Amino acid sequence: MNEQLAKTILKIFVNNPFDAFNHKQISSRLGINTKRDRQEVIRTMQELAEQKQLVEDDHKGKYKINPKNINDDLVPHNYVVGTIDMKQGGKAYVIPDEEGREDIQIAPNNTHHALHGDTVRVLMFPQRKMHKPEGQVVEIMKRARTRFVGVLQKQERFAFMVSDSRTMPVDIFIHADDMGGAENGEKVLVEMTEWPERMNNPVGKVVKRLGKPGDNNVEMQSILAEYDFPLEFPKAAEDEAKKIRKPTKKEMASRKDFRDVLTFTIDPADAKDFDDALSYRVLENGRVEVGVHIADVSYYVKPGSAIDREAYERGTSVYLVDRTIPMLPEKLCNDVCSLRQDEEKLCFSVVMEMDNKGKVHKTWMGKTVIRSNRRMAYEEAQAVIDSGVSDGTDVADAILALHGIATVLRNQRYKSGAINFESQEVKFILDENAHPTGVYIKESKEANWLIEEFMLLANKTVAEYIGKPSKTSRASKTSKTSSTRTFVYRVHDEPNPEKLNTFVEFVAKLGFSMKVGSRKALAESYNNLFRDIAGRGEENMIDTIAIRTMSKAYYSTENIGHYGLAFPYYTHFTSPIRRYPDLMVHRLLERYLEGGASVNADEYEDYCRHCSVMEKKAADAERTSVKYKQAEFLADKLGQVFPALISGVSKWGIYAEIEGNKCEGMIPIGSLKDDYYMLDEDNYQVIGRRHGRTYKLGYPVNIRVKRVDMLKKQIDFELVEEEPSRKPTKPNKPSKPNKSSTSGKSGKTRRRKK
Repeated sequence: MNEQLAKTILKIFVNNPFDAFNHKQISSRLGINTKRDRQEVIRTMQELAEQKQLVEDDHKGKYKINPKNINDDLVPHNYVVGTIDMKQGGKAYVIPDEEGREDIQIAPNNTHHALHGDTVRVLMFPQRKMHKPEGQVVEIMKRARTRFVGVLQKQERFAFMVSDSRTMPVDIFIHADDMGGAENGEKVLVEMTEWPERMNNPVGKVVKRLGKPGDNNVEMQSILAEYDFPLEFPKAAEDEAKKIRKPTKKEMASRKDFRDVLTFTIDPADAKDFDDALSYRVLENGRVEVGVHIADVSYYVKPGSAIDREAYERGTSVYLVDRTIPMLPEKLCNDVCSLRQDEEKLCFSVVMEMDNKGKVHKTWMGKTVIRSNRRMAYEEAQAVIDSGVSDGTDVADAILALHGIATVLRNQRYKSGAINFESQEVKFILDENAHPTGVYIKESKEANWLIEEFMLLANKTVAEYIGKPSKTSRASKTSKTSSTRTFVYRVHDEPNPEKLNTFVEFVAKLGFSMKVGSRKALAESYNNLFRDIAGRGEENMIDTIAIRTMSKAYYSTENIGHYGLAFPYYTHFTSPIRRYPDLMVHRLLERYLEGGASVNADEYEDYCRHCSVMEKKAADAERTSVKYKQAEFLADKLGQVFPALISGVSKWGIYAEIEGNKCEGMIPIGSLKDDYYMLDEDNYQVIGRRHGRTYKLGYPVNIRVKRVDMLKKQIDFELVEEEPSRKPTKPNKPSKPNKSSTSGKSGKTRRRKK
């Protein structure tokens, strides 16, 4: 084959990925007009087809480029690879893999059968003046998912599955033989099997019947299936869990014994899995010894076991409103590994000798055995802190002392430039049928912060042990370390300057100022902002945009530090029952404490990427369950009036959030009958054209619940004329940040993950 001619021919096809050409058309484009040269073109095109670089079109003799076999050397600069973000109506954006590149707009007829989350190759269009970058998908490089949840709509000989997801723009066609016995109107889990080129809809088959829409259990299972979380453990994993036995006396004797040291847990009142405990004792030199004891899951779950494989696939436990979907079988997470009161348990511990100023003088890390003296709820610990006086028990004395140290540690973090990414947590009061009878906002207090600070300190200490050779002499089991050893870090990059400047301009229009001259000034500005918007209508939107402005925290073997916490070294060590990265950290730490060689970096980087993806899926599933329960809570309150705050504006309508429970709904623009309203996007408001009436972000309104669609998790409101006491007011002037405010316990209070 003439290699040069083949490359020239392929370039024509690559630049025209949707067009089919025969040899005459190719010859014409190449300026070839002799019979001999045309024969060479024919032979070359046939050989390229045999190599599957070209595929024959429906018309014989015509060929198109095979997108799966595009030679990267031939791909011009106007091709971009990225992830597709599908919007309602079929329009989409592609987020390029290349850092700093602007998102690419894709029209509905140019998505080329791509679906939300797919990795795609995009052909860029010439940039139009005053337009965003545009393009069309030419190749689906990797499907994000092939299973979807929705309602079956049966016809006589076939059916369609209508997806629950707003990001799924098409229904899935199902042959009669592939319905799996599902009935019309049932919720089903469907596997997409193919999507023929000339079909508007993909083809699939029912793989699981979920049940009747509206049933609580069905809806929760649907949410899990929608985000690809399994609905049960494999039999092999369950069988392994049944065979797990208590540790031997020999194993107990090989560990450092803390069973006689005062130890306690502080968790939510309804918690069942206790994966961390604190020990406390006063030393003869006047300092205190604080132990952070973490359930030693790695002792029971060995690499490559059925339990380990399933835990890795899940990546994390999932916390829906009415249930927990654990990463580990129940025998492990709620029994064998859980640090329950008055039971001997195996732990991996970080033990620190500290003074009352929060300075760590000595550190020991290793395997331990403990016995928790008391299981406390956050409310109990908070009562001790609120009283400020011990009731004479050792645990109360310890809580007050640890609260003092935690307060110092917290203030030091904020002084160093830590940012308070705290968000309010929506909680539900559920009846025996899991129906929400009440909604409230859970407040994080000093008891949460106490646990938070010592967990942060343990995570930082472990990461520093691996990452900072100068610190290793403080560890007890080895003096040989290397900062080049592969480890799993929890990292958080600094914000993108362009996004940051856009955010600063955004909040300035709402009456808030931010300083970006230095890292410390920016951190103070963020903390100040988060404090001032608490409880206001703007809170949800500002909070969401602030998070998007900041980089996302993720897992990686390449340590770049944690910007939000202002820690140069940070990892996740403290929750191996509920997070797989923590289990990896335990295994690696044990290996390196014993002088073991470094593991393969590329292999562990793949593990980190998977865990980061599963963490995001879990967070999305949790938010979806909250939205469903909010819709369910309001479903029997049609016509009722509530005070609310405007939380967003769009060309479709005004979004309002009910005060006290954060249930958000939309007031359609068309329902505002007193005027013709226009969106003022730059100032986050809608304005009446004739009378000039304004509805702006953060303004108080009264709303009536008009419509609730539980299946779509959508709520519609209508405006009720404001009372005089609820007239719009200007935003308050920002005040100094409250430095005592931090986020709740990572992974336990379901706050923002660090």
